[in-house]
Amino acid sequence: MADQAEGSGDCDSSRGRPRLRDVGSDPDYRYSLANERTFLAWIRTSLALLAGGIAVVQLAPELGPRTLRLVVGVALIVIAGVIAGTAHHRWSAAERAMRLGTTLPPNRLATLLGYGLAIVALVVLIVLLAAGR
Repeated sequence: MADQAEGSGDCDSSRGRPRLRDVGSDPDYRYSLANERTFLAWIRTSLALLAGGIAVVQLAPELGPRTLRLVVGVALIVIAGVIAGTAHHRWSAAERAMRLGTTLPPNRLATLLGYGLAIVALVVLIVLLAAGR
């Protein structure tokens, strides 16, 4: 009865795949909760990057010309959007792998975050050094 109220059919309508809860067997709830905490951590990281991007553009005029602040701010906001947009997919893929007893998928979000922030940090460093001359 509850299944009918949440949605009809036995497939995820967007992909034609079985719903997550219908795949494999229930993993230990502690792993599912840890997976959910990881998802929420990615969302918090995304929100922090979004706030940082807005702050750089709006609240840091001493950082440099508006164009440079826009470049840094937009880069942070884009990274935030990508992380927020892919966090659920990461959660779902990990949950599916746990339910099926397969290897967890690689964590590409950490790679994106690491390289993205390294590039932003390099740009900010160059701007600050150039402004100090």
